[in-house]
Amino acid sequence: MTDVSTADRANRLAELHQAQEILRVVNVWDAISAQTVAALPETKAIATAGHSIAASYGYADGAMPLDVALAGAKVIVDAIDLPVTADLDDGYEDPAETIRRAIGFGIVGANVEDRLRPFDESVARVAAIIRAAEAEGVNFQLNARTDAIVRGGERPISESIDDAIARGRAFLDAGASLVFVPGAVNRETVEPLVEGLGVGKLSVIGLPGALTAAEFEELGVARVSYGPLTQRVALRALRDLATDLYGTGVIPEDTPALN
Repeated sequence: MTDVSTADRANRLAELHQAQEILRVVNVWDAISAQTVAALPETKAIATAGHSIAASYGYADGAMPLDVALAGAKVIVDAIDLPVTADLDDGYEDPAETIRRAIGFGIVGANVEDRLRPFDESVARVAAIIRAAEAEGVNFQLNARTDAIVRGGERPISESIDDAIARGRAFLDAGASLVFVPGAVNRETVEPLVEGLGVGKLSVIGLPGALTAAEFEELGVARVSYGPLTQRVALRALRDLATDLYGTGVIPEDTPALN
């Protein structure tokens, strides 16, 4: 590990968010998955997957205690030299204190979701996070998530998009770096969101059947991540291997050698 300061990592993540090229972050959940992804020359930053870390510790998504979430993220920070942005659910009871502690562990960005709390309360929580980061002297990269689409219920998608734009604009005005809108997977949702939030301000999750990263970039999306799907692919590979081992009982010949 090189001696890279938290402030330097935060500034580097900010540069990546502001670049014209879309930032692709592959989500990881422990030290070895982080090191594996970080070793790829294309990797510029690392994102944790809260759902995946929770699963690793035996918790359901959204039920992981804050101390566990921060400890899991710190393991990843300590394992690599790249900027790490963490999934910190809804910021927990005191989002400002959560971010203050996260920065202390070397985390330089975070997803924090609004869970469709009342508008003013959601904006106030974002503002509190930014104030806490400024007090720590770090250009913290808040990827402020709104659940306006995924928790929109039975309302028309146009209303959910309008709500996401209104919340996202308020989050950006409060100091958030990007606005993360899960559910924005096609042109019909992405185009109005980019128009409403601005080019280079929307963050999305890549799901099966969603637009490609290149297509997202063409539409003005700043960042794409992959959430718990990376762990699910890895676990499927483990399941398939275990199934084969119960049959042939032989490890594949192309298995990488132990270091």
